[in-house]
Parts: sequence; structure tokens; C-alpha cells
Amino acid sequence: MAESPHYRLVIADDHPLFRGALREAVSGLFDRAEIAEAGTFDEVTELLERDGDVDLVLLDLAMPGIRGFSGLMYLRAQYPAVPVIVVSANDDPAAIRRCMDFGSSGFIPKTLGVDQMREAIAAIIKGGVWTPPDVDLKAATDAATAELMTRMTRLTPQQVRVLMMLSEGLLNKQIAYQLDVSEATVKAHVSAILQKLGVESRTQAVIAASKLDTGQWPQTAAAES
Repeated sequence: MAESPHYRLVIADDHPLFRGALREAVSGLFDRAEIAEAGTFDEVTELLERDGDVDLVLLDLAMPGIRGFSGLMYLRAQYPAVPVIVVSANDDPAAIRRCMDFGSSGFIPKTLGVDQMREAIAAIIKGGVWTPPDVDLKAATDAATAELMTRMTRLTPQQVRVLMMLSEGLLNKQIAYQLDVSEATVKAHVSAILQKLGVESRTQAVIAASKLDTGQWPQTAAAES
């Protein structure tokens, strides 16, 4: 008899109780599964950098280290072969559509029961896509938002990380320290971000990103240019 496949998954959520609920949902799906948990986005990236052979990441949109769609954007850019399911309390149809536009393989509202979560995860593991059935993914997006989303997808993974840090009001020297690069490298990234987003300042870059968001990004940034 053929041995059942071994799946490796990462559950990324800052609430231990909800991680437990997701673990319960996932554990009932597979005979053999290795499930890692992460409470911060840094822990997610550490897990993937240590071993990128992961079959699925279940990602909360709001957890320490990320705001809104930034974490999803980074994972899809840095690890394009790893499917990501967004699991979020924000089930606004516009937010769901944007998650799918940014490359998510599915969207699971936190209000779903365990059995429904299992059905959604099973469908995605098999190569499908799952979103709440009552959400119209074909609804039109206004032209300005569509253009901004296209510009955001042009950012490299490192530029996404820098934009995430700009949103927290960090200075270039602080970003350089956290990313272990020179200030000159950070300035180059900032310049590239401004050019790709079509804005003139780091504050405008953060505000532009917040327009796509779920209301979680502060519309402030350091005045440093």
C-alpha cells in the first residue's frame, strides 16, 4: 500500500487560541502532517528561510510585523511556489478580492466553522481556489485602485519589507539595522519604491499603500527623505 503524502504547513496568527483552532482543522485532514506555528511575521519568514519546502501557509492579515496586505505581498514575491491562504476576521468583499489579486490561493473568514475550514483547505491543497461562495470576485475595481495595485505588485520582496517599515515610521538607519544592510541600500530601495508607486515622498508612499488596505496601516511616516 502506498504511503500517504507528508504535508508541511505553517499557521501564522498572533492569537494562540485561533492557531489551536486552525491546527485542529488541519490535523483532521491529513494522516501525516508537520504543522509549524508562528505568532509574528518574522517567525513566518524564519521558518520559510530555514526550510522553504512548505506546502501551505495560513496567514492572518493582522499580526506583529505586518499590516494589511504587506505580508501577503512579501510572501508571494519571495516564495512564489508556496501557496498562501489568508485567514482573517475582515471578510469585506473588497478585501477578499484584493487578497486574491495579490496572489492568495484562498480566503477563509475566521467566522467559519472547523468543518468548513477543512473543506476550504482541502480544496486548496488539491490545487484549487476557495473563497466564500457569496463573494463576487468579478466585481469591478475603480481604475485608480487597479493602477495602484499593479504598481504595488512591481515591488521586490525587499522593497515590500522597506515599505512595511516606512509605515511604522522607522528611519533609514533603523531600517538598515533591521535588514542588516547599509543606509545607502535603504535609500536606494526608498527611491525605487517612490518611482514604482509614482509618488514623491515616503509619506505619500505609505498613504498610497493604505488606500489598498483594510484600515490597519497608519497614514504617517517619518519626514526623512
